[in-house]
Amino acid sequence: MATNLKGGCLCGAITYETSAEPQIVGHCHCVDCRKSSGTGHGTHVGLPEDALTISGEVKFYDSPADTGNIVSRGFCAKCGSAILSRNSGMAGMAFLRASSLDDPNAVTPQMIVYASRAPSWDKMDPDLPSFAEMPEGGPAAAMADH
Repeated sequence: MATNLKGGCLCGAITYETSAEPQIVGHCHCVDCRKSSGTGHGTHVGLPEDALTISGEVKFYDSPADTGNIVSRGFCAKCGSAILSRNSGMAGMAFLRASSLDDPNAVTPQMIVYASRAPSWDKMDPDLPSFAEMPEGGPAAAMADH
């Protein structure tokens, strides 16, 4: 994994960086990730939020997840680029959108969640651990089993 991640939005109003090692990198095919990404899935880079430095104003949209937790999706108010999300059930964690990284190859996905909701045209990597829904205990717990 990368030791220095940088990224931001399309228009440049928001930039971020972190030297924290990602704790989890995964694809999510839930309806909310599909709709907020504009494609078949979102790819998220989970890391400690206090290790993330953000410049610019991130706007948040809150919505409930299947678990009942609140997911706060952060985006640029000027260009609409998805930047990060937070989950009330995972306090202290931020989930960067891999699509917002300056170098998207700096991370490697480790798993797939909500695979049962993937559209047929969004082909999944058969070598990654895949879960039909969100695994019990969340993605970090699932990866501990693999």
